[in-house]
Amino acid sequence: MTGVEIVEVCPRDGLQNEKRVVPTDDKIELVHRLIAAGARRIEVASFVHPRRVPQMADAEAVVAGLRPPPGVRLTGLVLNARGLERAIATGGLDEVNYVVPATDAFGLANQGRGTADCLAELPLIRKLCDEAGLDLTVTLAVAFGCPYTGDVSPPAVVEAARRIVDVRPDELALADTIGCAVPAEVTGLFRALRTLPGLPPLRTHFHQTRMTALANVHAAQAEGVTRHDASAGGLGGCPFAPGAEGNAATEDVAWMLRRSGHDAGLDIDRITETGRWICALLGVPSRSGLAAAGPFPGADLARRDGGLSD
Repeated sequence: MTGVEIVEVCPRDGLQNEKRVVPTDDKIELVHRLIAAGARRIEVASFVHPRRVPQMADAEAVVAGLRPPPGVRLTGLVLNARGLERAIATGGLDEVNYVVPATDAFGLANQGRGTADCLAELPLIRKLCDEAGLDLTVTLAVAFGCPYTGDVSPPAVVEAARRIVDVRPDELALADTIGCAVPAEVTGLFRALRTLPGLPPLRTHFHQTRMTALANVHAAQAEGVTRHDASAGGLGGCPFAPGAEGNAATEDVAWMLRRSGHDAGLDIDRITETGRWICALLGVPSRSGLAAAGPFPGADLARRDGGLSD
Protein backbone atom coordinates (compact mmCIF):
# COMPACT_ATOMS: atom_id res chain seq x y z
CA MET A 1 0.00 0.00 0.00
CA THR A 2 1.14 3.53 -0.70
CA GLY A 3 1.05 6.11 2.07
CA VAL A 4 -1.24 9.08 2.40
CA GLU A 5 -1.58 11.63 5.18
CA ILE A 6 -4.87 12.76 6.66
CA VAL A 7 -4.69 16.05 8.54
CA GLU A 8 -7.38 15.94 11.23
CA VAL A 9 -9.23 19.27 11.45
CA CYS A 10 -12.19 18.36 13.65
CA PRO A 11 -10.97 20.28 16.73
CA ARG A 12 -10.82 23.48 14.67
CA ASP A 13 -13.00 23.41 11.54
CA GLY A 14 -15.28 20.78 13.00
CA LEU A 15 -16.21 22.89 16.03
CA GLN A 16 -15.94 26.49 14.85
CA ASN A 17 -19.42 26.77 13.31
CA GLU A 18 -21.47 24.74 15.80
CA LYS A 19 -24.04 26.52 17.94
CA ARG A 20 -22.93 24.70 21.07
CA VAL A 21 -19.53 25.76 22.41
CA VAL A 22 -17.49 22.72 23.46
CA PRO A 23 -15.78 23.09 26.86
CA THR A 24 -11.99 23.26 26.84
CA ASP A 25 -11.57 19.94 28.65
CA ASP A 26 -13.73 18.19 26.05
CA LYS A 27 -11.70 19.72 23.22
CA ILE A 28 -8.55 18.36 24.84
CA GLU A 29 -10.23 14.97 25.21
CA LEU A 30 -11.19 15.08 21.53
CA VAL A 31 -7.56 15.60 20.53
CA HIS A 32 -6.44 12.77 22.80
CA ARG A 33 -9.01 10.43 21.27
CA LEU A 34 -7.87 11.36 17.77
CA ILE A 35 -4.26 10.67 18.71
CA ALA A 36 -5.27 7.29 20.14
CA ALA A 37 -6.94 6.53 16.80
CA GLY A 38 -3.71 7.21 14.92
CA ALA A 39 -3.98 10.89 13.95
CA ARG A 40 -0.50 12.39 13.63
CA ARG A 41 -1.26 15.91 12.32
CA ILE A 42 -4.09 17.71 14.07
CA GLU A 43 -5.36 21.26 13.64
CA VAL A 44 -6.30 21.98 17.24
CA ALA A 45 -7.49 25.60 17.23
CA SER A 46 -7.70 28.87 15.36
CA PHE A 47 -6.25 32.09 16.73
CA VAL A 48 -8.96 34.51 15.67
CA HIS A 49 -10.91 37.23 17.45
CA PRO A 50 -13.11 35.58 20.09
CA ARG A 51 -16.02 37.90 19.37
CA ARG A 52 -16.12 36.72 15.76
CA VAL A 53 -15.61 33.02 16.47
CA PRO A 54 -16.49 32.39 20.13
CA GLN A 55 -16.08 28.63 19.63
CA MET A 56 -12.31 29.22 19.37
CA ALA A 57 -11.97 31.70 22.27
CA ASP A 58 -10.02 29.19 24.37
CA ALA A 59 -7.33 28.45 21.77
CA GLU A 60 -4.44 29.12 24.17
CA ALA A 61 -6.00 27.00 26.90
CA VAL A 62 -6.52 24.08 24.53
CA VAL A 63 -2.89 24.10 23.40
CA ALA A 64 -1.70 24.47 27.00
CA GLY A 65 -3.65 21.37 27.99
CA LEU A 66 -2.13 19.13 25.32
CA ARG A 67 0.94 16.98 25.79
CA PRO A 68 1.15 15.02 22.54
CA PRO A 69 3.46 12.04 22.26
CA PRO A 70 6.47 12.14 19.94
CA GLY A 71 5.51 12.04 16.29
CA VAL A 72 2.29 14.02 16.69
CA ARG A 73 2.26 17.50 15.16
CA LEU A 74 -0.15 20.20 16.32
CA THR A 75 -1.33 22.99 14.04
CA GLY A 76 -3.06 26.30 14.65
CA LEU A 77 -4.91 28.32 12.03
CA VAL A 78 -4.18 32.05 11.76
CA LEU A 79 -5.57 34.87 9.63
CA ASN A 80 -2.98 37.57 10.27
CA ALA A 81 0.27 38.38 12.07
CA ARG A 82 -1.54 39.11 15.33
CA GLY A 83 -3.05 35.63 15.31
CA LEU A 84 0.34 34.16 14.50
CA GLU A 85 1.91 35.98 17.44
CA ARG A 86 -0.72 34.42 19.72
CA ALA A 87 -0.04 30.99 18.23
CA ILE A 88 3.71 31.36 18.70
CA ALA A 89 3.26 32.51 22.30
CA THR A 90 1.63 29.20 23.24
CA GLY A 91 4.92 27.40 22.66
CA GLY A 92 2.97 24.23 21.96
CA LEU A 93 2.54 24.18 18.19
CA ASP A 94 4.63 22.64 15.44
CA GLU A 95 3.11 24.46 12.49
CA VAL A 96 0.58 27.10 11.51
CA ASN A 97 -1.93 27.37 8.69
CA TYR A 98 -2.27 30.88 7.22
CA VAL A 99 -5.34 31.58 5.10
CA VAL A 100 -5.32 33.56 1.86
CA PRO A 101 -8.75 34.11 0.29
CA ALA A 102 -9.03 33.55 -3.45
CA THR A 103 -11.66 36.32 -3.66
CA ASP A 104 -11.83 39.74 -2.07
CA ALA A 105 -15.48 39.25 -1.15
CA PHE A 106 -14.78 36.20 0.96
CA GLY A 107 -11.65 37.75 2.44
CA LEU A 108 -13.54 40.83 3.58
CA ALA A 109 -16.22 38.66 5.22
CA ASN A 110 -13.84 36.10 6.73
CA GLN A 111 -10.89 38.21 7.82
CA GLY A 112 -11.66 41.81 7.07
CA ARG A 113 -9.35 42.28 4.09
CA GLY A 114 -8.91 41.18 0.52
CA THR A 115 -6.57 38.86 -1.30
CA ALA A 116 -3.84 41.41 -2.04
CA ASP A 117 -3.52 42.47 1.58
CA CYS A 118 -3.27 38.86 2.78
CA LEU A 119 -0.62 38.13 0.17
CA ALA A 120 1.29 41.27 1.11
CA GLU A 121 1.55 40.06 4.72
CA LEU A 122 2.95 36.67 3.72
CA PRO A 123 6.66 37.61 3.88
CA LEU A 124 6.17 38.72 7.49
CA ILE A 125 4.29 35.51 8.27
CA ARG A 126 7.15 33.46 6.80
CA LYS A 127 9.72 35.47 8.76
CA LEU A 128 7.88 35.04 12.07
CA CYS A 129 7.46 31.30 11.46
CA ASP A 130 11.16 30.92 10.68
CA GLU A 131 12.12 32.77 13.85
CA ALA A 132 9.78 30.60 15.92
CA GLY A 133 10.81 27.33 14.25
CA LEU A 134 7.29 26.66 12.94
CA ASP A 135 6.39 25.12 9.61
CA LEU A 136 4.02 27.15 7.46
CA THR A 137 1.08 25.90 5.45
CA VAL A 138 -0.77 28.43 3.32
CA THR A 139 -4.37 27.63 2.43
CA LEU A 140 -6.07 29.25 -0.54
CA ALA A 141 -9.67 29.52 0.64
CA VAL A 142 -12.67 29.40 -1.73
CA ALA A 143 -10.32 28.16 -4.45
CA PHE A 144 -13.16 26.50 -6.36
CA GLY A 145 -16.09 28.77 -5.62
CA CYS A 146 -17.07 31.74 -3.45
CA PRO A 147 -20.38 32.08 -1.57
CA TYR A 148 -20.54 35.77 -2.52
CA THR A 149 -19.27 35.89 -6.12
CA GLY A 150 -19.81 32.38 -7.49
CA ASP A 151 -17.26 30.67 -9.73
CA VAL A 152 -13.60 31.49 -9.13
CA SER A 153 -11.28 31.83 -12.11
CA PRO A 154 -8.64 29.07 -12.16
CA PRO A 155 -6.00 31.45 -13.60
CA ALA A 156 -6.62 33.79 -10.65
CA VAL A 157 -6.10 30.90 -8.24
CA VAL A 158 -2.89 29.88 -10.00
CA GLU A 159 -1.60 33.46 -9.90
CA ALA A 160 -2.31 33.71 -6.17
CA ALA A 161 -0.59 30.35 -5.70
CA ARG A 162 2.43 31.64 -7.65
CA ARG A 163 2.78 34.56 -5.24
CA ILE A 164 2.39 32.22 -2.29
CA VAL A 165 5.06 29.85 -3.62
CA ASP A 166 7.46 32.79 -3.95
CA VAL A 167 7.43 33.05 -0.12
CA ARG A 168 8.50 29.40 0.25
CA PRO A 169 5.73 27.88 2.37
CA ASP A 170 6.27 24.33 3.54
CA GLU A 171 2.92 23.30 2.09
CA LEU A 172 0.14 24.73 -0.07
CA ALA A 173 -3.50 23.72 0.42
CA LEU A 174 -6.48 24.34 -1.83
CA ALA A 175 -9.77 24.67 0.04
CA ASP A 176 -13.19 24.01 -1.41
CA THR A 177 -14.63 26.08 1.42
CA ILE A 178 -18.29 25.78 0.46
CA GLY A 179 -18.25 22.32 -1.11
CA CYS A 180 -18.96 23.25 -4.74
CA ALA A 181 -16.01 21.61 -6.53
CA VAL A 182 -16.37 18.60 -8.79
CA PRO A 183 -13.61 16.12 -9.72
CA ALA A 184 -12.93 17.56 -13.18
CA GLU A 185 -12.25 20.97 -11.62
CA VAL A 186 -10.01 19.41 -8.98
CA THR A 187 -8.00 17.60 -11.64
CA GLY A 188 -7.64 20.69 -13.78
CA LEU A 189 -6.59 23.04 -10.98
CA PHE A 190 -4.02 20.72 -9.46
CA ARG A 191 -2.55 20.04 -12.91
CA ALA A 192 -2.30 23.80 -13.48
CA LEU A 193 -0.47 24.24 -10.17
CA ARG A 194 2.15 21.71 -11.27
CA THR A 195 3.43 24.26 -13.79
CA LEU A 196 4.65 26.52 -10.97
CA PRO A 197 8.38 26.32 -10.21
CA GLY A 198 9.34 25.60 -6.62
CA LEU A 199 5.93 24.17 -5.76
CA PRO A 200 5.82 22.73 -2.21
CA PRO A 201 3.82 19.64 -1.25
CA LEU A 202 0.11 20.08 -1.92
CA ARG A 203 -2.85 19.42 0.35
CA THR A 204 -6.63 19.35 -0.05
CA HIS A 205 -9.50 20.67 2.05
CA PHE A 206 -12.90 19.53 0.79
CA HIS A 207 -16.38 20.06 2.18
CA GLN A 208 -19.21 17.60 1.65
CA THR A 209 -21.96 20.20 1.09
CA ARG A 210 -22.94 18.85 -2.31
CA MET A 211 -21.71 15.31 -1.68
CA THR A 212 -18.59 15.56 -3.84
CA ALA A 213 -15.85 15.61 -1.17
CA LEU A 214 -14.85 11.95 -1.43
CA ALA A 215 -14.80 12.05 -5.21
CA ASN A 216 -12.68 15.18 -5.05
CA VAL A 217 -10.19 13.55 -2.67
CA HIS A 218 -9.95 10.65 -5.09
CA ALA A 219 -9.37 13.00 -8.03
CA ALA A 220 -6.62 14.87 -6.16
CA GLN A 221 -5.00 11.61 -5.10
CA ALA A 222 -4.92 10.55 -8.75
CA GLU A 223 -2.95 13.74 -9.45
CA GLY A 224 -0.35 12.80 -6.87
CA VAL A 225 -1.72 14.86 -3.97
CA THR A 226 -1.34 12.68 -0.88
CA ARG A 227 -2.24 15.09 1.95
CA HIS A 228 -5.91 15.58 2.75
CA ASP A 229 -7.80 17.47 5.46
CA ALA A 230 -10.71 15.64 7.04
CA SER A 231 -12.85 15.91 10.17
CA ALA A 232 -14.08 13.11 12.43
CA GLY A 233 -17.83 12.74 12.14
CA GLY A 234 -17.87 14.96 9.06
CA LEU A 235 -18.21 18.06 11.23
CA GLY A 236 -17.19 21.42 9.85
CA GLY A 237 -18.22 24.74 8.42
CA CYS A 238 -17.22 28.38 8.24
CA PRO A 239 -19.16 31.14 10.06
CA PHE A 240 -18.48 33.49 7.14
CA ALA A 241 -19.19 31.11 4.27
CA PRO A 242 -22.95 30.51 3.98
CA GLY A 243 -23.69 26.93 3.01
CA ALA A 244 -20.29 25.54 4.00
CA GLU A 245 -21.47 22.28 5.49
CA GLY A 246 -19.33 19.52 6.99
CA ASN A 247 -15.85 18.54 5.97
CA ALA A 248 -15.07 15.23 4.37
CA ALA A 249 -15.40 12.75 7.25
CA THR A 250 -12.07 11.37 8.38
CA GLU A 251 -13.38 7.83 8.71
CA ASP A 252 -14.95 7.91 5.24
CA VAL A 253 -11.82 9.31 3.59
CA ALA A 254 -9.55 6.82 5.37
CA TRP A 255 -11.85 3.91 4.45
CA MET A 256 -12.10 4.94 0.79
CA LEU A 257 -8.35 5.44 0.47
CA ARG A 258 -7.53 2.16 2.20
CA ARG A 259 -9.90 0.25 -0.06
CA SER A 260 -8.09 1.95 -2.96
CA GLY A 261 -4.67 0.83 -1.76
CA HIS A 262 -3.58 3.92 0.18
CA ASP A 263 -3.17 3.51 3.93
CA ALA A 264 -3.37 6.61 6.16
CA GLY A 265 -2.41 4.65 9.27
CA LEU A 266 -5.66 5.31 11.14
CA ASP A 267 -7.78 2.98 13.23
CA ILE A 268 -10.99 3.58 11.32
CA ASP A 269 -13.24 2.04 13.97
CA ARG A 270 -11.81 4.34 16.64
CA ILE A 271 -12.07 7.41 14.44
CA THR A 272 -15.71 6.53 13.73
CA GLU A 273 -16.42 6.20 17.44
CA THR A 274 -14.66 9.49 18.13
CA GLY A 275 -16.85 11.14 15.52
CA ARG A 276 -19.96 9.70 17.15
CA TRP A 277 -18.76 10.89 20.57
CA ILE A 278 -18.11 14.51 19.58
CA CYS A 279 -21.34 14.70 17.56
CA ALA A 280 -23.30 13.43 20.58
CA LEU A 281 -21.60 16.05 22.73
CA LEU A 282 -22.73 18.72 20.28
CA GLY A 283 -26.22 17.27 19.98
CA VAL A 284 -25.95 16.80 16.21
CA PRO A 285 -26.00 13.66 14.06
CA SER A 286 -22.78 12.33 12.60
CA ARG A 287 -22.37 13.14 8.92
CA SER A 288 -20.19 10.10 8.30
CA GLY A 289 -21.27 7.31 6.00
CA LEU A 290 -19.38 4.75 8.09
CA ALA A 291 -21.11 5.93 11.25
CA ALA A 292 -24.46 5.29 9.57
CA ALA A 293 -23.74 2.10 7.62
CA GLY A 294 -20.82 0.54 9.48
CA PRO A 295 -17.58 -0.74 7.96
CA PHE A 296 -17.49 -3.10 5.03
CA PRO A 297 -16.85 -6.02 4.88
CA GLY A 298 -16.99 -5.86 8.67
CA ALA A 299 -14.62 -5.23 11.55
CA ASP A 300 -13.86 -8.87 12.43
CA LEU A 301 -13.17 -9.86 8.82
CA ALA A 302 -11.14 -6.72 8.31
CA ARG A 303 -8.90 -7.43 11.28
CA ARG A 304 -8.38 -11.02 10.17
CA ASP A 305 -7.48 -10.02 6.62
CA GLY A 306 -5.58 -6.83 7.41
CA GLY A 307 -8.33 -4.76 5.82
CA LEU A 308 -10.43 -1.98 7.23
CA SER A 309 -9.35 -1.85 10.86
CA ASP A 310 -5.95 -2.06 12.47
